[in-house]
Amino acid sequence: MKVIFGILFVIGCVFGGFIISGGQLLALWHPPELMIILGGATGAFIISNPPSVLKASASGLVGILKGSKYKKATYMDLLTLMHNLFAKARKEGLMALESDIDEPHESEIFNQFPKIASNHHLIEFVCDYLRLMVGGNMNAIELESLMDVELETHHHEASAGPTAVTTMSDGLPGFGIVAAVMGVVITMGFISEPPEVLGQKVGAALVGTFLGILFAYGFVGPMAKAMEGQAEEDSMLFGCAKTCILATLNGYTPQIAIEFGRKALGSNVRPSFTELEEHIKEQK
Repeated sequence: MKVIFGILFVIGCVFGGFIISGGQLLALWHPPELMIILGGATGAFIISNPPSVLKASASGLVGILKGSKYKKATYMDLLTLMHNLFAKARKEGLMALESDIDEPHESEIFNQFPKIASNHHLIEFVCDYLRLMVGGNMNAIELESLMDVELETHHHEASAGPTAVTTMSDGLPGFGIVAAVMGVVITMGFISEPPEVLGQKVGAALVGTFLGILFAYGFVGPMAKAMEGQAEEDSMLFGCAKTCILATLNGYTPQIAIEFGRKALGSNVRPSFTELEEHIKEQK
């Protein structure tokens, strides 16, 4: 909703200002210019990116239209899940988690939190490192190094879509210039026509530059930034899980371990100590 409102706001201000200044909207309506700019930019986007990035970009654009996937409740569910896993391991031993981490979708603990359980990458991340803990062959430093490598790879993959869309945004003004130059070439064929005709042709050519810049800085660039923000939210979810796992590996109690994870969250989604404590009690 926020993205749609922003798009409508940009359109209203830009074209509203044009109308107030005495302009006519039909003067900006040139479908061939749109085809040159948007078609050229889309073609270049397809050429420069592998199918996986194209798919991730499309998914990211749909995601920003839907809004943020992660609310405060999502992070409270994650922290409560981690607390319950750690509490079971502390009470019954790490080996008691084996059935949960081998079949997380059949685990009663994981199924208490369907929003978290539906995030397959996160569940795989948590289960993989709990499995290494059960094996007992790695210390906290080694495990943290391995986590950092995986999270760096995950962040690189998550940022591929936003980076590709940003590159497309950077190229749109160039395609606007291409459309303008082609408009000037067409205008040269009417050089013997009256000033009124030449004025229309020159105006049409300038519309290309205008549209290229508008699409770049008014729509595509901000969308790429919004996609980047969603990728950072996803990384924060993984970072929270990482912090909790390392804290419990270092011998902290479940309550203290999830407090480490809570502190790793941004202030806009971080629950208070009391909120988290009450949420844990509700899930028991």
